[in-house]
Amino acid sequence: MALDKDKIIADLKEASILELNDLVKAIEDEFGVSAAAPVAAAGAGAGAAEAEKDSFDVELTESGDQKIKAIKVIREITGLGLKDSKGLVDNVPSIVKEGASKDEAEDIKAKLEAVGGVVTLK
Repeated sequence: MALDKDKIIADLKEASILELNDLVKAIEDEFGVSAAAPVAAAGAGAGAAEAEKDSFDVELTESGDQKIKAIKVIREITGLGLKDSKGLVDNVPSIVKEGASKDEAEDIKAKLEAVGGVVTLK
């Protein structure tokens, strides 16, 4: 038996919400599945993956009121020149370091927060 996908899609477009709800319930009953199960499983998997994260992107979200000190810290961390470091501080939010280990990311965050910056680890 070959399915006519175009006809099925056209029929679904013309169906009311109540008819579609009844169809979903009938499919769930017939095949012993739940339409909500994949969504719940995906949400649980995302939380577990986040807990096991081992590399972080360090983002400067606010430079604070001590911009010159923040520029010095950026230069120390990244090895960038004065102009590029100033650009990162002036154009927040900006990524300071990508793929940093947890310890390195926490160290960078502490240094930038010590000079008034606001840092987010992603």
